[in-house]
Amino acid sequence: MRITIITDNTVYDKKLRSEWGFSALIEVENTPRILFDTGASGEVLLYNMSKLNIDPKRIECVFISHDHWDHTGGLKDFLKLNNKVKLYVPQHFSSRLDVKEFIKVKESLKIYENVFSTGELMRIEQSLIVRLDRGLVVIAGCSHPGVGNILKSASKFGKVFALIGGLHGFREFDLIKNLELVCATHCTQYKE
Repeated sequence: MRITIITDNTVYDKKLRSEWGFSALIEVENTPRILFDTGASGEVLLYNMSKLNIDPKRIECVFISHDHWDHTGGLKDFLKLNNKVKLYVPQHFSSRLDVKEFIKVKESLKIYENVFSTGELMRIEQSLIVRLDRGLVVIAGCSHPGVGNILKSASKFGKVFALIGGLHGFREFDLIKNLELVCATHCTQYKE
């Protein structure tokens, strides 16, 4: 498995641009490439994709965690280059877009072999789950439903060993003390 952060508030590679928002490319063996969220703007998303040698036309699935501008801002520009994707959005997503398949997610579901959605939690956000031999990797947009709710929902698919993404307002450190990997991004207050 490989996760490439495309858009985030902070960059460590000077060739990339930062902005308030989040987007990542999820690559899992024998699985179509998944674009997780699209950041705040198409300009930064597509610029960073170019610098990272990510071809938008080679992405087959877009997974939107929630309907906030800093996670959907690049979606329309991305779809101008590639609308032949499956688009997974939370049930309460406000727009209908012209894509190959438009899937509103309410309950947890299998997207691909070993790739799942938590389902829409608290009527706002879904997280992506990837099952590996070591356990589950959970990718969250902002964790608005709460890290505890996300981890509980994900645990239906196995034992979580990694959490990656925005942890908005998160202070319940006991919830993550047994995880092998935490990669806090975007809206996380405590990143160290």
